Amino acid sequence: MIGRIGLFGGTFNPLHSAHLLVAKSAYEQFGLSKVVFIPSGIPPHKEIMTNVTKEDRYAMVKRAIAPFPYFSVSRIEIDRDGLSYTIDTIRALQGAYPQGLCFIVGADLLSQIETWKEPDKLLESVPFVIAPRNGISKDIFAAPPFDKARLSFLEMDEVDLSSTWVRDQIRRGEGIPDCVPEPVASYIEEHGLYQHREPVPAK
Repeated sequence: MIGRIGLFGGTFNPLHSAHLLVAKSAYEQFGLSKVVFIPSGIPPHKEIMTNVTKEDRYAMVKRAIAPFPYFSVSRIEIDRDGLSYTIDTIRALQGAYPQGLCFIVGADLLSQIETWKEPDKLLESVPFVIAPRNGISKDIFAAPPFDKARLSFLEMDEVDLSSTWVRDQIRRGEGIPDCVPEPVASYIEEHGLYQHREPVPAK
């Protein structure tokens, strides 16, 4: 794993402190050369909010990671037409990073791998670095289809923080939680994001 590029995909709607902690832990524990945040353009599994654009989500990530020289953000899914699929992104980036890739993901999302595009090919494509999530047992990753995958687990406390909770706190008028990095909190305030819940299904 040493020297590989860690790809960290997600909606980042918004990015919060646990995202930064996961990325930093992966970088340090596995000796990665860099972590590339990849905000999804149109996520296939999640609803998006009409008052928060993909450019907003990209901008929040860019602001949040600015202090970290070993983090960067990619527009590959933001600029791609159609739904954002992880396997397409990995295929597109493999040639750009000859030092090799790995994919950083929460245990809750990876546990649903069979709902992803081409799950078997995805699991064979790169090693996965897994962030523990509250309520998700490691045991499920010992069974098919994970038995043929290269999986590594981060040594850290289980992540029990979600962007959904952050959005709900703001929508209820309870302010922006402390778990949101200051640059992201400023952006949310400047643009009045997450004030109204108007989800539309991803198409």
